[in-house]
Amino acid sequence: MVYEAADNSGAGGINTLINHLEGELQKTEATSARSASSQPTLIRARTDIEAVAAWLAEYLHSAQTLRAYRKEAERLLLWLKAEGELGREATLSSLDRARLEQFESFLADPRPAQRWIGSVRARKHPEWRPFRGPLAPASRRQSLVILQGLYSWLVEAGYLSRNPFRLMRDKRRLDNRTQHVERYLERPLWDWLWERIEQQCMASAIQPSGDSTAASIMERRQHFVAERQRFLFAFAYLMAPRIAEMAAARMGDISLREGQWWWRVIGKGDKLAEIPLPPPMLEALSRWRRVRGMSDQPQALADDERMPLIPRLDGTTPLGDNQLYRLIKQTFAQAAGDMRARAEQPGDASELMARSLEKASPHWLRHTAITHQAQAGVELRFLSRSARHSRLDTTSRYLHAEDSEWQEQMARHSLGARSQAIDDHDI
Repeated sequence: MVYEAADNSGAGGINTLINHLEGELQKTEATSARSASSQPTLIRARTDIEAVAAWLAEYLHSAQTLRAYRKEAERLLLWLKAEGELGREATLSSLDRARLEQFESFLADPRPAQRWIGSVRARKHPEWRPFRGPLAPASRRQSLVILQGLYSWLVEAGYLSRNPFRLMRDKRRLDNRTQHVERYLERPLWDWLWERIEQQCMASAIQPSGDSTAASIMERRQHFVAERQRFLFAFAYLMAPRIAEMAAARMGDISLREGQWWWRVIGKGDKLAEIPLPPPMLEALSRWRRVRGMSDQPQALADDERMPLIPRLDGTTPLGDNQLYRLIKQTFAQAAGDMRARAEQPGDASELMARSLEKASPHWLRHTAITHQAQAGVELRFLSRSARHSRLDTTSRYLHAEDSEWQEQMARHSLGARSQAIDDHDI
């Protein structure tokens, strides 16, 4: 059974964090010990947990950021608690460069698994665990970047006297910049997935009628679910939103300006942006609005413009981040099953595509969108603005065209005879 993770954003979420961690850590030295710094602090924190909570309070305005940061801080505190059980120092101030290396190794392979790894559960469930599995290299880098920010903030606040993460910062950032984005669906796989979604919509199509029988109600529900899935994937692929942005989107966020349609979004870091809607997105939106009994295009000041872009079955309540995550993962899992059934032998193209779908997460859709836009020839300056990247080198990681040119250049080099034979007397 899958439990929905609790939403601990807001001030109540900070209290939940403190209560939950204090319960988990049982007020061991990891929670009660004070930083080694003797300098006055700028925050009211007597314990490591209170210090972490003060840091998290800076992100109350961004639920998605708060959840991500809380997760990484929680993992570190729980690891320190486990270290304390082994007789080692267990405070934030005890973390040095060598132990940081140990923590990074732990992220790559949390052991014992029964203590650290589990399926999605409510945070108060007895089987809740901080990991779903070992973290991939990119996820480990992200964790270290977040925790580096935590330590920097606590040093500035006077709670800690040093930041061991700074000793590894440059190498991490360099590695992160130079790698291509690899977690995306290649074009043939995306085309197949989209065709599958289209077929499901056609299979669920019903003729309008006044029939109110249970069977008819179920048919309308199935049609709504299929069309919602179609719009969700169209929106994700054409606009490259983050999952929190999809959950927060409203009909009124799409508006007409100077004869052009734009999507207004408040994204990462509370940055406001307006992204142009390509014609296929406007077509998908019109179709989705008709399914929901609205006009083809958004109209300013209309009551339905306050409606969520992606609602629950009642059509009015927005889907949360966790629900969207599960919907997308469910689609990937079902598609992977269909693709695997097409495989004729282990390791063939269908088998490999099934594996990609099984590994795919909702954020892969954003990577897929940006990568395919780049492959379609969208200029880097516009690609960066659509993706809402603060740095061009972040967007450059999605450019794979140079790889193709590199392959073509290397193809000039071969084994064996060249087109012009070499005679013995030429040697």
